[in-house]
Amino acid sequence: MTTTTLTRPELTAADRCDRCGAAAQMRAVLPSGGELLFCGHHGREYEAKLKELDADIQR
Repeated sequence: MTTTTLTRPELTAADRCDRCGAAAQMRAVLPSGGELLFCGHHGREYEAKLKELDADIQR
């Protein structure tokens, strides 16, 4: 029996912040399976709340 783990691709220059459209530097994967991308500024702004929601934060 094998187990397959799905991984999300690395962020690229084409990935944009969901809040302002700047280059994304952080991905927050929500427990529901959705994801949000943030630039450095908005990532720092929302990081504490995302951790409260048990989001998986990837840089």
